[in-house]
Amino acid sequence: MGYTLWTILHDRGFIYEGDIRVKASYPVLPWIGVILLGYFAGPLYAQTMERLARRKQLIAIGMGLLACLLVLRGFNIYGELLPWQSQGSALLTLMDSVNFTKYPPSLNFLMLTIGVTLLLMAWFEKLSNKAMDVLEIFGSAPMFVYILHLYVLLVSYRIALGVLGPNAGDFFALDHVWQIWVATAVLVWALYYPTKAFAKFKHSTNIAWVKYF
Repeated sequence: MGYTLWTILHDRGFIYEGDIRVKASYPVLPWIGVILLGYFAGPLYAQTMERLARRKQLIAIGMGLLACLLVLRGFNIYGELLPWQSQGSALLTLMDSVNFTKYPPSLNFLMLTIGVTLLLMAWFEKLSNKAMDVLEIFGSAPMFVYILHLYVLLVSYRIALGVLGPNAGDFFALDHVWQIWVATAVLVWALYYPTKAFAKFKHSTNIAWVKYF
């Protein structure tokens, strides 16, 4: 019982293995903390907030997070399970230093991803083009996109496995990184119009639970 509860709240692992296997992939406590950060950042995008003031705050917070990360990770003080070590080359050393834990998300992982995201958001404030319009659509219904893409990937995998057969043991897999990027581009294109339609519905409906998507 203790293992199951702790796995759901903080760790990642299987909580039931029998005829079916149930896995807790996203620990509750760390990710709820991230969600709350997003909730409390809402006033940054209030109609009363001036764009210039918002950009300054986004940059300040983003740079502050990255500066804290450099100190905590640079000196192996806190925020990650395994300390980084010097490797055979500068590139490998850099890769080791940013080899952060995502499940559950470590403090260093969150400072890097949130810090970079805030700086990108500040930069996006200055842009106005089709790419930004696409990002706005996906950003207006993030949970919908996330859930939909999981099922699209699952169905696509089953189809590929049935048509092409396994090429990695009992599984079908993409052999090269460029194939992953092509698949990503195709997935973004395929999800854009369903997401756009749902986002329009989301902003026009009074159904409360729809707003969570």
